[in-house]
Amino acid sequence: MDQDLPVFIKPLEVEIEGAGQYRHAETVQDLAAMLLGGRWPEGKGKKFHTALWRSMEAIEWYVAADTARAAFVEAAHEVGMHVLPDDVAEARKAS
Repeated sequence: MDQDLPVFIKPLEVEIEGAGQYRHAETVQDLAAMLLGGRWPEGKGKKFHTALWRSMEAIEWYVAADTARAAFVEAAHEVGMHVLPDDVAEARKAS
C-alpha cells in the first residue's frame, strides 16, 4: 500500500497542546503523528498502544479509518484530553 496517500477521517480537534489548545486532524497520518510526536501525556495510558496500532493498520488499509479514529478518541479520553466534535455530541446525548 502507498503510505504517502492520505487516509481521511471525520475531522477532529484534540486538546493535546495543553488546556484550551487544540490540534486539528483530518487524516489517520495526523493521528499517528500526534501519538508519536512527543506531546502525549506521560504514562500514555493502556489505550495508547491500541490507537497507535489501529492507526498503522488503517494506513496499510487493513482496518477502516473510522476504527483508527475511534481508538484515538478513546486513548485521548483515557488521559483526560478533550476531543471535538465528539465531546459535544456526547454532552448533547447526556442532556
